[in-house]
Amino acid sequence: MASSNMAAGFGSLAVDENRASARTCKVCGDKIGEKENGQVFVACHVCSFPVCRPCYEYERSEGNQCCPQCNTRYKRLKGSPRIPGDEEDNSDQEDFDDDFQMKNRKDNSDGHENGDYNNQQWQHHAQPFSVAGSIAGKDLEGEKEMYGSAEWKERVEKWKVRQEKRGLISNDNAGNDFPEEDDYLLAEARQPLWRKVPISSSLISPYRIVIVLRFIVLAFFLRFRILTPAYDAYPLWLISVICEVWFAFSWILDQFPKWFPIRRETYLDRLSLRFEREGEPNQLGAVDVFVSTVDPLKEPPIITANTVLSILAADYPVEKVCCYVSDDGASMLTFDSLSETAEFARRWVPFCKKHNVEPRAPEFYFNEKIDYLKDKVHPSFVKERRAMKREYEEYKVRINALVANAQKKPEEGWVMQDGTPWPGNNTRDHPGMIQVYLGSAGALDIDGKELPRLVYVSREKRPGYQHHKKAGAENALVRVSAVLTNAPFILNLDCDHYINNSKALREAMCFLMDPQFGKKLCYVQFPQRFDGIDRHDRYANRNVVFFDINMLGLDGLQGPVYVGTGCVFNRQALYGYDPPVSEKRPKMTCDCWPSWCCCCCGGSRKKSKKKGEKKGLLGGLLFSKKKKMMGKNYVKKGSAPKNFEKRFGQSPVFIASTLMENGGLPERTNSTSLIKEAIHVISCGYEEKTEWGKEIGWIYGSVTEDILTGFKMHCRGWKSVYCVPKRPAFKGSAPINLSDRLHQVLRWALGSVEIFLSRHCPLWYGYGGKLKWLERLAYINTIVYPFTSIPLLAYCTIPAVCLLTGKFIIPTLSNLTSIWFLALFLSIIATGVLELRWSGVSIQDWWRNEQFWVIGGVSAHLFAVFQGLLKVLAGVDTNFTVTAKAAEDTEFGELYLFKWTTLLIPPTTLIIMNMVGVVAGVSDAINNGYGSWGPLFGKLFFAFWVILHLYPFLKGLMGRQNRTPTIVVLWSVLLASIFSLVWVRIDPFLPKQTGPVLKQCGVEC
Repeated sequence: MASSNMAAGFGSLAVDENRASARTCKVCGDKIGEKENGQVFVACHVCSFPVCRPCYEYERSEGNQCCPQCNTRYKRLKGSPRIPGDEEDNSDQEDFDDDFQMKNRKDNSDGHENGDYNNQQWQHHAQPFSVAGSIAGKDLEGEKEMYGSAEWKERVEKWKVRQEKRGLISNDNAGNDFPEEDDYLLAEARQPLWRKVPISSSLISPYRIVIVLRFIVLAFFLRFRILTPAYDAYPLWLISVICEVWFAFSWILDQFPKWFPIRRETYLDRLSLRFEREGEPNQLGAVDVFVSTVDPLKEPPIITANTVLSILAADYPVEKVCCYVSDDGASMLTFDSLSETAEFARRWVPFCKKHNVEPRAPEFYFNEKIDYLKDKVHPSFVKERRAMKREYEEYKVRINALVANAQKKPEEGWVMQDGTPWPGNNTRDHPGMIQVYLGSAGALDIDGKELPRLVYVSREKRPGYQHHKKAGAENALVRVSAVLTNAPFILNLDCDHYINNSKALREAMCFLMDPQFGKKLCYVQFPQRFDGIDRHDRYANRNVVFFDINMLGLDGLQGPVYVGTGCVFNRQALYGYDPPVSEKRPKMTCDCWPSWCCCCCGGSRKKSKKKGEKKGLLGGLLFSKKKKMMGKNYVKKGSAPKNFEKRFGQSPVFIASTLMENGGLPERTNSTSLIKEAIHVISCGYEEKTEWGKEIGWIYGSVTEDILTGFKMHCRGWKSVYCVPKRPAFKGSAPINLSDRLHQVLRWALGSVEIFLSRHCPLWYGYGGKLKWLERLAYINTIVYPFTSIPLLAYCTIPAVCLLTGKFIIPTLSNLTSIWFLALFLSIIATGVLELRWSGVSIQDWWRNEQFWVIGGVSAHLFAVFQGLLKVLAGVDTNFTVTAKAAEDTEFGELYLFKWTTLLIPPTTLIIMNMVGVVAGVSDAINNGYGSWGPLFGKLFFAFWVILHLYPFLKGLMGRQNRTPTIVVLWSVLLASIFSLVWVRIDPFLPKQTGPVLKQCGVEC
């Protein structure tokens, strides 16, 4: 047996067998039995983790077939049934002897730590053992450099004690088995890079029970409503029942995808230990970062520059990061501001990395109202920070000067510094432009160190070509980056979303570089967080309910939806390839049966293997590899080069880059030829007669291309992950003004309507694929929610009509029906309370979300439905103008800025109608006496429900200190006049005649 010193180096050592005989299985708790020769059963000869024979057999047949501790694939022992992947040349012997040499053990562990798992291991689609948590060690709090020598030794000693308590280290020779520092690091590096953190059953189980109970109560409630019509108000009853049925359907679509919420936790220290070893090349995956902008006058260059600076200063190897800025407006202002940004980055990036500041966007770092001296010990920090702040202010002045000069375009057009005309003077007719800054061949920082590469890209635009807005710009960046750097991973950011957590890229790599799970991930989505929102979040700009409840629920299914920014993609998924598919497991066979019982399985297995080898020899290595990557949806009959050209376009360099799964550039390439090829792949006619925008890259056909792109990937069988680090990974800006917020929601809803009316509608698309049913429900909810605006508008109008006419949608209630109403009301409250309990969302955020659901539903969603129908069916593209008034130059002054838009008319009308209805109802009850107050309470409750939900909208109309804009006063007077006429027609103060109508007949009796 190997020495204990050697074994300790792998964090899970082989122990004496006499001692092992008394141990119990760490999985089920039963005693570990003996083999036929009397020796203790050992399942894993790499780490000797104590597992009994039944658990070993179950893990091989039903689990991930790996050791729970070291994650090494279990070898087949004598007498065990065969499974796919077992070696067939040693069928009558055990794969390992008990005196297994530690040298081989070390070789195996090294391969494991580097992530170089063999194909047999990662083909099994079960998740790593990190799902259940770590067994052989907790995460490090930092790397060795963060600790003093005494503190580091104490930490290693604690690790040893933990291993002894778990029975993984023999304490017989305590003086000889103390692990060395390198051994400790190797043991820690073998642990999973992430793990699932399931919601506690005490929180999630009551939530699920209440959902089921609410579903049952809702069914009985709808049955009562349908079978009990109000004949005196039949039209109102019919409309209300239709609305309630639709609301029930909408609730099911929204609720059930939240059945399996989970959280995930990453281990950044293990990622560094595994892929960033001292003295070895850095093995972290390279990342291309995309930043898209269009109009620098609407998207200030200083905001885009801060996003770029945060990317260049990210805590990631500089040679592994490249930032691409897409200028879809071909603006010389953006070009010049990016040149200034590249120069300022030479000072900003080393300052950030030297002092480890957060965030690394200077505008937001210097404006943070925190103690910036906290945890700072460098004696020159204060002096350097003041100098850096001064340089940043000078840099801002230079950017402001560029913006001021760009306000008025010269008649002859813009001219560059060398005297040549700017190629993008005509924004709709200009050639493609690429400019490379920094990088290995560019300027170094002030300390003489290399900086990440920065690339300016403006794709070619010509009249008569469809450019597909943001989706087309992103696809152009995919091709340019593939030609110039070809990183295996892509981070997509909006120009106003900066990196708030410098380790955000490492967070994503914990999932994407997982040797088992990462191969099947299409993207890692981060939540959106925002700066500059008022404390009360009047218009639910933070979208807390969506990002902290709905997305966690989707993460427990097939993964979260793509939300357009803050997402790290697997480049192969963007190319339209299918994820790696595990081979189907044949029926289990056993050596104890005669050979003729399993001859079919065994024979067919050998034949299929030989057939596969023959096919590989005939078809060639390259084609068979791509066939496996692309899946059945790609491989067609015919020559492979033609298929590639039809799919990806006429670029040999780009096609060659798609064949490189791990990224990198082909050999024998030079920068000049690559730039020429990059210009070619962003030409306006490159995508013609290809699958770009149809099956490859960002999908065209909707203004919300993000939903379509993620949906297509999930239909192919890819999975996605939702990563929520403690410090928000990215932060952006959101419109806090009412009109701007409604127009933002209008654009999202319009995109959903376009998808609903397209061939990619989740209601009928992709049923032959691998999309899970609950995931499909979530996608259906994302495209049908705008249509809820029609029943919502009708439902919010019914209270006012009931109060004005004296009718009601519900007849007199019996005791039994009252119980159903009460049960439904209580189930709604219980669902909300339990949802807040497991998610941690505050009740204020939940209530703001409910309020804006009504505000947006009766305004932006309603207009989106009609605008989408006109655009798709009639080809009429309508736009709603926004007229801005003066805003106050104070904190959150934009919150009180009033911009008149047509979207404000429906909610304004609803508020006035319900207020007039309340006044009319109360007046009628006073006039008719005590008996009228009973039926009035239900109507008043209904009306106040509408008014309370529209209250933030009313505050937005009133502005600061209740100052009402003139346009609102005019509309209020107009609508009040209309309802005054209705008031006169109703005559609420006149007694109503109940007997026969007596009229003078004109005949003398």
